[in-house]
Amino acid sequence: MKITINFDMDGTIADFYGVANWLDYLLAEDTKPYRVAKPLINLRALARRLNMLQREGYELAIISWLSKNGSIEYNERVTATKRAWLATHLPSVHWDRITIVPYGTPKELFCNNEFDILFDDEKPNRENWTGIAYGVDNILETLKTF
Repeated sequence: MKITINFDMDGTIADFYGVANWLDYLLAEDTKPYRVAKPLINLRALARRLNMLQREGYELAIISWLSKNGSIEYNERVTATKRAWLATHLPSVHWDRITIVPYGTPKELFCNNEFDILFDDEKPNRENWTGIAYGVDNILETLKTF
């Protein structure tokens, strides 16, 4: 059975909420916060660990929400921007799946078995996950236990 390690982006690996005036940008349908968000974790160390885990048979995935009330056109730009952020910041990671979904989509819909793993900053997402869920504290240390 394949086990997938899933990551949220905003607030988990990307400091989206640390971008000044992020909400104003969203309301103006500007992708800047998604584009300029700084990493929340040492991405070089994360990439090394994820590549090792993938070689051991784990699958790697992103499950991230779009902006809350974004137009179709804005959501398309946000999706492209999130993919570009991943390509820029984690270029050596070959994701098995990148899922960018409308805001509020239950992330547990993407849990394939009770051993699938989710790292997410949102407590309700972790509580509803039907596999194993972790917060954002100590992501690298947690990954070392797999």
